[in-house]
Amino acid sequence: MFRKNAQMNSNQSKNGQWEQDLIQKMLLQGFKEQRRARRWSVFFKLFFVGYLVAILFLASPPKQLQQSYGEVHTALIDINGVIAAAEEASADNIVSGLRAAFKAKNSAGVLVRINSPGGSPVQSGYVYDEIVRLRKLYPEKPVYAVMQDICASGGYYIASAADVIYADKASLVGSIGVISPGFGFVDAMQKFGVERRLLTAGDHKGFMDPFSPRDPIVENHMQSILDNAHQQFKNSVRAGRGERLVESPEVFSGLIWTGEQAVENGLVDALGSASFVAREIIGAERIVDYTVRLDYFTLLAEQFGVAVGKGLAFVLGAEGVQPFISMKPN
Repeated sequence: MFRKNAQMNSNQSKNGQWEQDLIQKMLLQGFKEQRRARRWSVFFKLFFVGYLVAILFLASPPKQLQQSYGEVHTALIDINGVIAAAEEASADNIVSGLRAAFKAKNSAGVLVRINSPGGSPVQSGYVYDEIVRLRKLYPEKPVYAVMQDICASGGYYIASAADVIYADKASLVGSIGVISPGFGFVDAMQKFGVERRLLTAGDHKGFMDPFSPRDPIVENHMQSILDNAHQQFKNSVRAGRGERLVESPEVFSGLIWTGEQAVENGLVDALGSASFVAREIIGAERIVDYTVRLDYFTLLAEQFGVAVGKGLAFVLGAEGVQPFISMKPN
């Protein structure tokens, strides 16, 4: 009887082991199939991304071909959007394009086309100074600023460095001023019983804190900074426009005008488009773009690098490992 029970237990143990082995094999096979499917999925994704990158790369002509353009032409620099260090319309990008445009052997003139609400006075000042420098270095190449929808604040700062300024009759021009916006929540905090606890080393270190009461000393100091920056702006405009500028309190008040009105107060010389200036003023109808832009290839490079990293992680079975890949320009 004991032997019979032992044999039955042995058979049951073998059956249980066999079932476990079968389940393990099925799970392992399923895991292999899943990994194989992922590998193929990553392969096709990488192939598609590579194909797209190749198409966009071929569709974007190298900048060297543009800069070595063989015919006499008008060199164009576009300034679009906010003028700031981290934007496409940064001083570094604009200045690089300007230098290439002036240096180009067959560029008959430089056309700076602006469509910007303004931005950093520092970045705008860099570009202004560089235009002034390049005009002295290449006196035979005139610089024309052409305003599109809007050329305000820092945009006009840059435009005032040009030899001649053109605009459309409906362009918005001006906003020669400096601003430092802010807000305060002191009364709201008192209403809701919120206590502000701010620790500083330095009496005015927290002067930009919106939860602290207004400080007349700080406000006077900030106003002096704004006035000083505004004076720098006005001096640059006066130096660029000269006697063409009709001096009045309104011109430097931060107001804007249409292009048609701006001709009357001397902020703009005449009405005209980029093609008009190239054809009728510079005399070189062919326009070659020297603007430094992030082309499609560069924009996709980072995403492509991330895709490659993830693909390698999948293939190597290390899906949980985040790839340390970066293709951001320094």
